[in-house]
Amino acid sequence: MPPTLTRLAATALTMAAAAATPALADSALDYNASPLNYQNSELNYDNSSLNYRNSPYNYENSPYNYGSHNGVFDNSGRRIGYEVQAPSGVVNIFDNQGNRIGYQPAKRR
Repeated sequence: MPPTLTRLAATALTMAAAAATPALADSALDYNASPLNYQNSELNYDNSSLNYRNSPYNYENSPYNYGSHNGVFDNSGRRIGYEVQAPSGVVNIFDNQGNRIGYQPAKRR
């Protein structure tokens, strides 16, 4: 087989394997879960700690609020941050200083 056809066949096999792998097709290639999707971006005001709802200065997010239900804890039981759900459904995870350290994409409908 000529080299061009070999590369083409290898590319086609790779694409077919990626499409047939549910985990890869649903996660790595899913734009809904991508940080490049504006809904998930920290440039979106709903996901920013500049938004008071997400701010560490909001008492609901404060480590000094012992009645808070949105704390994030490490395996030792220390509070390392908090989570806030945006109106879009994205769950934003912040450290105690208000730095966004992660997110969970909105659930598909």
